[in-house]
Amino acid sequence: MTAETSSPVQTVHPVDQRLPSGKLAALGLQHVLVMYAGAVAVPLIVGRALKLSPDEVALLISADLFCCGIATLIQALGATQWFGIKLPVMMGVTFASVAPMVAIANANPGQNGAQLLFGAIIGAGIVSILIAPLVSRMLRFFPPVVTGTIIAVIGISLMRVGINWIFGNPVGPTAPALVDPVYAKWLAEVTSPGSSIPAVPKGFAIMPTVPNPKYADLSGFGVAALVLVSILLIVKYAKGFIANISVLLGIVIGAVVASATGLMTYEKVGKAAWVDVVLPFHFGMPQFDPILILTMTLIMIVVMIESTGMFLALGEMTDRKIGQKDLRAGCAPTASAR
Repeated sequence: MTAETSSPVQTVHPVDQRLPSGKLAALGLQHVLVMYAGAVAVPLIVGRALKLSPDEVALLISADLFCCGIATLIQALGATQWFGIKLPVMMGVTFASVAPMVAIANANPGQNGAQLLFGAIIGAGIVSILIAPLVSRMLRFFPPVVTGTIIAVIGISLMRVGINWIFGNPVGPTAPALVDPVYAKWLAEVTSPGSSIPAVPKGFAIMPTVPNPKYADLSGFGVAALVLVSILLIVKYAKGFIANISVLLGIVIGAVVASATGLMTYEKVGKAAWVDVVLPFHFGMPQFDPILILTMTLIMIVVMIESTGMFLALGEMTDRKIGQKDLRAGCAPTASAR
């Protein structure tokens, strides 16, 4: 009589299981579209504060999305034991850094401001990666009541992104106020070649004082309301996979209505290249200012603490325990990406 030994069954944690290709693509697209608004809004605001051309702002958006994709892959798949928390997290753009970046851009518009910004971000990213192990040691200060509060604060702070996209961003063509056309014409005349008036000082700008008719347009509000109601109805009455992609379906419904009413057009998309390469140092070599690096490092510390709460909450959602080693690996690409 012989005894048979059975080998232990290798089980895969649900968070590491691969979904069917169709569901994987739909859920991935939904995650990208949900992240997309915030990822586009930040370079739009900063690019306009820098007074960059539309092509250069488009380049900032492309570079932003490219870096978000790289950071997402690092976080989801992991890159050695030092980088990546290996959870289904979508790396986007934090709005915590918008205020200091806009302040830098307003004080140093153009190529010089972009070089200072990139230098500050690179320097702060390096410092943040080095201190990531120290931040991960703060795990004991994050009980459920703290992580829940952080997640609530993240959600509340992100509400302004959606509100700005419905009514109008603080700067740009949908800003609440515009520069008076009479003043803009006068400034163009005094700065024209051959003018006897001395050159306008660097940083001089006319404050917007005229109400913008494009701000808080009711048609945009109507589309936003349609998307919201569609998502709520799908979540309420649909089941299974359809309910899981409610956000994606709501966006599709809103896009169809906006296209049919002429609110969304595709001329610029049609002119864009199918494939393009985002090259580094388009604005020149970064300038590393110690004060600006310190400022952005403080912002990155706030972002890392915010991300710690997010990672812990995500660990609870996926039933995977998050330890100090996981947080150290998750905070490093978070700091470098944001």
